[in-house]
Formats: sequence, C-alpha cells, structure tokens
Amino acid sequence: MQGKKTYQEKLFNSFRLSERVPQDNFYRLLKGVLDLDFLYSITKPYYGESGQKSIDPVVFFKLCLVGYLENIISDRKLIQHCSMRLDLLFFIGYDIDDELPWHSTISRTRQLFPESVFEEVFTKVLSLCIEKGMVSGHTQTIDSAPVKANASMDTLELKVPEDELQAHLRKVRVFSSMDKETPHRKSKDDKSDSGQRIVTASKKELSAIQSRNKKWSTDQDQRPGSGNKGSKYTSNKTHYSPTDPDARISVKPGKARKLNYLSQLSVDTASHVITDIRAYHADGKDNQQLPDIVERLHKRLWQQGLFWENCVADTGYSSGENYAYLEQKGLRSFIPPHGTYKGGPDGFIYNSEEDYYQCPQGKIIPFTRVFNDYRTGTKKKEYRARKHVCVDCPLKRSCLGKSAQEKKFSVTYYREEYERNNARVHSPQGRYMKGKRQSTVEPVFGTLTQFMGLRKINTLGLKQANKVMHLSAIAYNLKKYLRFTQKHVKSGAGITALHAFMKKYRYDLISSHLSTLKLPYYLLS
Repeated sequence: MQGKKTYQEKLFNSFRLSERVPQDNFYRLLKGVLDLDFLYSITKPYYGESGQKSIDPVVFFKLCLVGYLENIISDRKLIQHCSMRLDLLFFIGYDIDDELPWHSTISRTRQLFPESVFEEVFTKVLSLCIEKGMVSGHTQTIDSAPVKANASMDTLELKVPEDELQAHLRKVRVFSSMDKETPHRKSKDDKSDSGQRIVTASKKELSAIQSRNKKWSTDQDQRPGSGNKGSKYTSNKTHYSPTDPDARISVKPGKARKLNYLSQLSVDTASHVITDIRAYHADGKDNQQLPDIVERLHKRLWQQGLFWENCVADTGYSSGENYAYLEQKGLRSFIPPHGTYKGGPDGFIYNSEEDYYQCPQGKIIPFTRVFNDYRTGTKKKEYRARKHVCVDCPLKRSCLGKSAQEKKFSVTYYREEYERNNARVHSPQGRYMKGKRQSTVEPVFGTLTQFMGLRKINTLGLKQANKVMHLSAIAYNLKKYLRFTQKHVKSGAGITALHAFMKKYRYDLISSHLSTLKLPYYLLS
C-alpha cells in the first residue's frame, strides 16, 4: 500500500539536541576535546565594563573554526550554514530556538581581538597534538605560498613622488589603452597613509620601468586580451592598493599578476602538523624572512619541550647569512643553494688554513678585504693578486681578459657555511630530506587553500590576514588531531620512548634553572 506523509506542526514538542547528534559525529568529538575556557581571562581586557553583553569569546572562536572546517570564508554564509546544522549548533552550545549572532558581530570581534589571542589558541591546539605524540620536533619543513588578498587589481592607483608629484611620474610613464586618469574601479575610501602613496623606486628603477612600459605598449597593448584584469604592467614601486595598502602585487610564472599576501608555513615531518604560520608582505623574499620564522618557531618548540635539529626548505631560503644563522642556532640546514653559487673561480684551489686561492699555474691569490656588495647587500671577501704575479703568465689573456692587469675576484663571506650545507644537501640524507619536504609541506598548503578556507583572505590589513591564517591552521591541526590513531609500538621502541622521556626530563631541568636566572628558554641552542 502506498504511503503518504502529511506534515502537521505540533503545538508542543520534546526535543533534546544532544540526543540527535551521533556519538561518532566529528563536531561532537571535537566538543569533547577542545577546551577554550582560557579565552575568558585573556580576552576580558578588550571588553568594556558597561553596555550590552557581546558575543561569548568561546562561541566566537568556535564559529570561526566551523567556517574554516567547512571551507566557508563569508561570515554571512557561515551563520546561515550553522542555523541549518544540528551538529554545529550542538558544538557552539546553541539550541535550535536560540538566535545566532549577527554576521557583523563576527567581523567586529575578529578586529577587536589582537593577533596574540589567535596565536594563543594555535599554541593550545599544538600542545594537544604534542601530548598525543603527533609531533617529533626534530625536523621542520618550511615553505611559502601567495594567498589572494581582498582587493582588486582594478583599484590600483599610481604612487607619486614627493616633489612635483604627478608631473614627474608622467615623464617616466608610457600610457597605453589600459592607463587612464582614474582607476577602472574606484575604491570607496583610501586606507593608505602618505608614505604608501609615495614612489619608492629610484631614478634607475624608474628608467627600467619606463623601458618595460615601452616594450609592453609595443608588444602587448593591441593584442587580444590586453584589456583583461592585470594585463597592464604594474609594479609595487609605482602602484598601491587604496583598498588594502598592505596587499602587494606578486606573480607566478604563467599566471596573471594579483594582489596577494605571503603565507610562511612550518610543518613537522612526523604527522604533518603545522607548527608555525604567519602572514608577510607578498613582495618580500623568503631568505629575508627565514630568521624571523626560525626565531619564533625555535622558541615555541623549546617551550613545548621539543628539540629541533633539522631545518628543511627550498632554494628560495638560501643565503650565506641564513646558513650561518642556522648554525649559530644549533640547526642543520638542508637548503639547496642557488645555481649561481661558486666557491671560487674554476680551476682554482682554496687553502682554508691560510685563506688564499691557488691558480692553475700555482700562483697564490691572497685575501685582501671584506666588503658589502652594493647590488645584493651581501657580505663578501675579495682576493687579489699583485700585478707582477700575472705579468708573465701563459694563461693571462684567457684568465684576465683584454684589459685587466691582475687577477681579482670576490667570494661569499660564508663560503665554509655554504660548503657544509652543500655537503648535507648532496648526501643520502639530503636527498631523503628533499623528498620529505615535497611530501610534507606542499600537500599541507594544498589542503589549506582548497579545503580549509585559505583560498582568499576575507579581511583587510596584514594583522587581520595573520589572524585568518592562524584560524585556518588551527582548523587543520584539529582535524589531524581527531583523525590521528596511535601506532602500535614495535619491538625495541621502548628504548626510543625512554630516550624521549630522558630528553624531556633534561629540558625541564634546564628550563627550571633558566627560569631562576630569569633568562628566556630559547637563548640556549
């Protein structure tokens, strides 16, 4: 017999939300392990003493985490989504007839709390992962990726010099069909300060920009698609975004220019847990940001009782200064050098004890001075032979060229650090570390951008972008935490566990001693 359901709303209904959410539901399990009550004490200073009560800070963070767990970057859509899900209501502590906060409240509260609060939550979740045995600490992989900013290339405006502003810039600009007196889409209000609206390029750089504009106007201006977004030549030296002044123009090979932020990510190799994340300007270089990353990560791991040994990253982080810095911190670097690195001229033999080079003819090229290269800003050592040394050399023409009278060349100041790093990189362990980096940090970035709400920054400003990245990383680690299963201990693994216990005991002992001296933990490498 065919059935037919007729809906009739009941006047009185008995309904318990806790009975409707299954015991194995993800958010029910998360509610049982995630304790955020510490937020009440650390966020209290940011509220006033009078007026209406604002949103519960625990509810706020849980709502934010739901957004990144569900890959929802819009606060409005997040509230709508939560209102239709029983397990989400149970997780944030709301009943079916409770009114959820306004989406604007989420945005205002995110701006109210400083970055330190979000970092505190991140550290709390990381501690849970460490207690569960998911983090080894000894090997950390570091990588970066651009994340789309909440600003359009259409709103870019020209920077102006301090003197004779617009007139001066017009002298070095070649206008195409895409260049107009006003931007294609006018920003509602200009959030930049006077310093961000001033040209930062030198006369030499402006001349180079002029030539690139001439080439672009000749080769690209009349081609199909030249009117698309980002097709015109732009530079951080000559353009800024009034919508989000902290966003920077960046580009990947084969892709259009976009306004981005740069996400620097550190991942532990044991279970791919994120140990550090931070937002940077997209026009910065990885090798310039590495010391800041290492300092912050080293301190965090030390406070958690973990010993960091190996730092693994790609070529973008290589420099002699970084190699020396990592050795100073007691870390072994596995960072391939740039292809331009040379330990000295081809065919020359280096004597490390007396610090000189020997040419193919057996002549000595001694060390003369240390200087800073004005082009790269790096520290170098100069080696120079006296004129009489090369005067009768049969290889003079091929070695010195047509005009030079003496052999002179410069080598990086950190040659020994380079050589030690290169030996590690080309060793069997180095080849293993390269594969480990590719299989560890790169998939994590893919997960964050595609499934954890980091495909775009939905806020304005560098500080707000940093909060967004921390929330995405927290959501990722929590998902890892709930899905992690402890591996069975194999034969002989008890020795490893004992070693780990003794190392933790040693660290605790040293830490207590340092605390009596009132010194920070991370000062001891």
